[in-house]
Amino acid sequence: MFNKILIANRGEIALRVIRTCKEMGIKTVAIYSKADADSLHVRFADEAVCIGPPPSSESYLNIPRIMAAVEITNADGVHPGYGFLSENANFSEICRQSGVKFIGPTPEMINKMGDKVTAKETMIKAGVPVVPGSEGLLKDVKQGIKIANQIGYPVILKATAGGGGKGMRIVTKDDEFEAAWDSARKEAKASFTNDGIYVEKYVEEPRHIEFQIIGDQFGNVIHLSERDCSIQRRHQKLIEESPSPFMTPELREKMGDAAVKAGKSINYEGVGTIEFLVDKYRNFYFMEMNTRIQVEHPVTEEVIDHDLIKEQIKVAAGIPISGKNYYPKMHAMECRINAEDVFNGFRPSPGKINSFHSPKGHGVRVDTHVYAGYTVPPYYDSMIAKLICKAQTRDECIKKMQRALDEFVIEGIKTTVPFHKCIMKNEKFKSGDFNTGFMNTFSIDDCIE
Repeated sequence: MFNKILIANRGEIALRVIRTCKEMGIKTVAIYSKADADSLHVRFADEAVCIGPPPSSESYLNIPRIMAAVEITNADGVHPGYGFLSENANFSEICRQSGVKFIGPTPEMINKMGDKVTAKETMIKAGVPVVPGSEGLLKDVKQGIKIANQIGYPVILKATAGGGGKGMRIVTKDDEFEAAWDSARKEAKASFTNDGIYVEKYVEEPRHIEFQIIGDQFGNVIHLSERDCSIQRRHQKLIEESPSPFMTPELREKMGDAAVKAGKSINYEGVGTIEFLVDKYRNFYFMEMNTRIQVEHPVTEEVIDHDLIKEQIKVAAGIPISGKNYYPKMHAMECRINAEDVFNGFRPSPGKINSFHSPKGHGVRVDTHVYAGYTVPPYYDSMIAKLICKAQTRDECIKKMQRALDEFVIEGIKTTVPFHKCIMKNEKFKSGDFNTGFMNTFSIDDCIE
């Protein structure tokens, strides 16, 4: 087992890892930028190292500075959290060459699944259903239009190195293709320094359902059932839940088998998710794999009663997994609380939190790194907390979430709490009748009393 783990991340996820490490008797090292000096992850780690000024490029994405912190603290493990360097094959390789365990997949696994075209080819070979589209990257507009006509419009252009909705464009006819191609390539180049684009059939009215998997160093892979992540805005998840209200026992078995098959095809080590699009007829297609712990992992923790960070660390230490799949015992839901003004186009709202009261009670969990007096910096992702509720049924879970949101007090900045209150009252959401297009017809103005 590890003696000391450095958490190469910040905020909520860094604090989450620190808590599990303490319970496992493992010492922890926090890294932080000057903007995060007052964050709780810095306060509760055994050691803390400032690695630079606020910009991510000079701190949380600066591999030499992070590795210097690893060296001076004598850490024998690095937990990357999510975002930043968590799916960076180069960082994983540098850790390996330095004799430090990267708590996640190997560089080879990250490369196989991080590039979406390579991932799709890998899944085809493994027999996992994929969305029809181009075999590899598009060479030019002419080839793209030809393929679009073969598979039928609408189609979606996607950046091969993409994530977070960047480099994606929906095209409905030939005349739109060239403009969408130019726009997607430009955004992909700016976001990922890689303007490779491929095309897929656009699945209309899809659900976004992902399967949590975990694999060990001995070739074993299991799934921990699904999460429904269909409530999204601009391809960014807002609410996640398990089990999916759209799921059937038969579909869960098929998708779970496919997810395990996907993990075994690359001898996957660590926790990760296989992301699927599921159409209204319950046909499912592989979309991508996330080779890291995810923001919404507490949803799965609550329905199967397991600490996924602990399992992640155990796998990295060479401990085999149980070998059996896990299924939801209850219903859980997570609302991402962001520092955003929902009445002003979700504009970021950094600043000082004057008052902070988190909800409590049976089945209510809040993961956060903020507190009254904390200043939310403008340099990073706007998420400041995750509110997770669990109950015996989905209806009870929604009612518990409504109660918890009513108790959540954050003053001094704008947050997405009012948005989530509104969602919990929405009849389509409550009935489970929604897909990834839900936000196209939803308006928070309808909730203003």
